[in-house]
Amino acid sequence: MKLVLSEPQVPETAMDKIAQNTAVTIRYTMKTEAARGEFKERPEEEVRFIFGVELQVPTLEKALEGSTAGQKFSLQIPPSEIYGEHDPSLIREIPKKGLIKKRIREGEFYRQMKMGSLVSFKVLEIREDTVRVDFNRPMAGISASIDVEVVAIRPASEAEIAAARENQRKKSIGCG
Repeated sequence: MKLVLSEPQVPETAMDKIAQNTAVTIRYTMKTEAARGEFKERPEEEVRFIFGVELQVPTLEKALEGSTAGQKFSLQIPPSEIYGEHDPSLIREIPKKGLIKKRIREGEFYRQMKMGSLVSFKVLEIREDTVRVDFNRPMAGISASIDVEVVAIRPASEAEIAAARENQRKKSIGCG
């Protein structure tokens, strides 16, 4: 009888693809588009995170799930997933009285502490006794396009998953 040794066949596992609790490294470039058609491109970045724990925007998460290292894709991210939609009802006319006149400039953001709270808005138009302002967040209504490459995927350790959960918890309460 002749003994033949062969290398064991390693089946493809779920860790070859992005799934819950995998450590993922992606490289991406992002271009933001303001409603006025102005574009701003950010330099290429590489980011590492634990998939399914450290949350990404929904469009990116959906595209990444099941992807493999080396895959590339382009995505459009709607305003609702990044900075929020622009809400026309947040454009208002307010009295000038009580505002610091030196700070009121058309096209600029105005900030002032009033009774322990920060008042912040963009000045759209200065009128005789009033100011037309926009209380939307500065980046509201802006969408983004991103080009993504999956650089690496590996199983995350229990310690990495625990650290990622803590990191995500801090972000959700505004500490991250």
